Amino acid sequence: MSTDFTEKKISSRTAYRGRLLQVNEDEVRLPDGSHAQREYILHPGAALILPIFDDGSVLLERQFRYPVGCHFYELPAGKLEPNEPPLETARRELQEETGYVAAEWRELGRLHPCVGYSNETIDFFLARKLEFKGAQLDQGEFLETLRLPLAEGQDWVRRGRISDTKTILGLFWAEKILREGW
Repeated sequence: MSTDFTEKKISSRTAYRGRLLQVNEDEVRLPDGSHAQREYILHPGAALILPIFDDGSVLLERQFRYPVGCHFYELPAGKLEPNEPPLETARRELQEETGYVAAEWRELGRLHPCVGYSNETIDFFLARKLEFKGAQLDQGEFLETLRLPLAEGQDWVRRGRISDTKTILGLFWAEKILREGW
């Protein structure tokens, strides 16, 4: 038998509102009737692209991530614009950031990366039949792209050179797609 541990919102206030994120503070009623405070980040959502070339290599980006203070190797991704479907975000971000367009797209699934403190979701998409058309980076966006054999990307994960969660998951997904026909 399943027990209901649902918390009920009593009140909510915006503690911070920025251009990308909003932080809320809520008072909730716990299953036992007591009250607690919850702080969480509201995020617009994102789309991640797993670009796989015909030879099985993957397309990665290297960019500096200010909150952590270092460069990261990542799969292309970007935040959803208001009312933009995740697949449209994926198509837009792939071309803007990498210069590639894909003739084949497939939805892979959804990740909730930070369930303890954020409502962020990341929708994953496989992009195949890639063709280079030219990048159109946003103002203030700086990155480089690289094409890497999947096995080398997975070795980078093992050695800690790739530590971004969504990229690790995407590379493991790529192996399943290429080797097991997922």
